[in-house]
Amino acid sequence: MSETKIRLSEQEMQMVVNAELILTKNRIIEKAGLLLSSLQHSFHEIIINKGTGLPAEILNTSAKISRGENYEGLPYLILDYPRYFTKPDIFAVRTMFWWGHFFSITLHLAGKYKDLYVPKIENAFSSLKDAEFQVSAGEDEWVHHFEKNNYLPLKSLSETDFNVKMQEGSFLKLAKKYPLSEWPVVAEKLERDFTLLTGVCSR
Repeated sequence: MSETKIRLSEQEMQMVVNAELILTKNRIIEKAGLLLSSLQHSFHEIIINKGTGLPAEILNTSAKISRGENYEGLPYLILDYPRYFTKPDIFAVRTMFWWGHFFSITLHLAGKYKDLYVPKIENAFSSLKDAEFQVSAGEDEWVHHFEKNNYLPLKSLSETDFNVKMQEGSFLKLAKKYPLSEWPVVAEKLERDFTLLTGVCSR
């Protein structure tokens, strides 16, 4: 009987004998979870203090932090708050940590909430553009990367083009990403942009 030889590269061998790599990764994921948990409390305070006027069914749904190991092969965590997911109606602010890539914040609207908030978002084009948000351009609302086939920077669109984009499709996402190198200050930036997104919806 011939044996199938599964060989490791030199780099893979160096990694497989180093338990500290995985232990360090676990500590980072734990700290990312603590960061999102802290942000959830900050976001709640922003909503309470700013009086966003969001519908009760959205505010009555508790926050959720989801964790996975394989979004395009890499670990991730997502905070959904506030959140309301039904078919076909969606209102969610999603804050994501994606290993090796970025933090991001996304306003995700579909169904009646897209219809309700599109006029308010159109009126906030300049503010969202200045804050360097991007608008969804893909066909799958559950894809999170920022490649050109999924998001378009608002700075690349005229206000007329933006308004046309608002009317397309069954869902709308406004998103912004932050380099992982900004970890020491990313909470402050996410709080600022959360305030902007929820404020736009309350105008």
